Amino acid sequence: MSTATDGAYADAMGADAYRPGTAVIRTFGWISVTMAFAYVINNFLCFWLEWPGVFALIAEPRPTGTGLVLALLQTALFVLSIVLAIVFVTRSPSRNLRADAMAMAAIANFVVRFAFWSVLLIGLVDAVISFLRVEALADQLLGAELGTELGRSRFRGPFVHAPMLIVALVIAARSRSLGFHWLALLVVLAELGIVLSRFVFSYEQAFQGDLVRFWYGALFLFASAYTLFEDGHVRVDVLYAGFSDKTKGLINAIGAIFLGLLLCWTIMILGMWNQSSIINSPLLAYEVSQSGFGMYVKYWMAGFLAIFAVTMCVQFTSCVLESIANYRQEPGAREIAPSAAA
Repeated sequence: MSTATDGAYADAMGADAYRPGTAVIRTFGWISVTMAFAYVINNFLCFWLEWPGVFALIAEPRPTGTGLVLALLQTALFVLSIVLAIVFVTRSPSRNLRADAMAMAAIANFVVRFAFWSVLLIGLVDAVISFLRVEALADQLLGAELGTELGRSRFRGPFVHAPMLIVALVIAARSRSLGFHWLALLVVLAELGIVLSRFVFSYEQAFQGDLVRFWYGALFLFASAYTLFEDGHVRVDVLYAGFSDKTKGLINAIGAIFLGLLLCWTIMILGMWNQSSIINSPLLAYEVSQSGFGMYVKYWMAGFLAIFAVTMCVQFTSCVLESIANYRQEPGAREIAPSAAA
């Protein structure tokens, strides 16, 4: 875990906020964050609610009536995301770069908390349902009609998984722990359960392996933003360790912009450009594994990529602001524990 000197972030007001270029850098940062969320919302409107999209305004034939209104609303969504960023910066001229960087990190952490509780609840509930179905208990306990419906991914998704998202959102809003740390323990326990059931009770079902893969994929992708915040990613640059803090700040800012943000936007654009894209296609089809009695969560694993891209985009933007503050040698720099930076 990282440690900061007492009051390092308490003083968000100061002369550093009025240095040349601060407003421009902050505006760039917040536009990067708001545009990422606007893109995801627009993707949902286009492919789940079947709105026409922004490009419908320049396509032939042009939309009319309700279609035109919806296309204009989607365009306004992107414009609003930019306007909100500019308004926030202009109305808070005394905030420095480090204050905004920490705020962005908090946003990424909230998304990760929400994602963690989502996969925890969905994983547990779906595993129980799969167990009941494979043991022919679903019809007896839940009724023949509901038991049959639970065998359809298009029913289980909106009527079982979606309510778990609402519960996860409430828990994430009230909890301050990131939570994903526990996924490592859950993966171990799930794997241990497979070993015990296989070698002690000679029992093994597809849903057991699905649960391990589901939680392990979430652990790997959800923890990336937090690892970036703690500077815990492995570096292969042998020269970086010898650089001064100022030079490190410059290198990190350039890398976060041209490598980090570019990667995140590449994933979002290619993964959510149309219905057949690698993220949208499984989600729209409620894609599941070929095993009939396995867990119906394969489509969520495609969504993990979207969570990864969005949280990393926000965290890379936070890294840009913090790195520029380090380059400008502004006070209040975080102290990264050696174990995290190793």
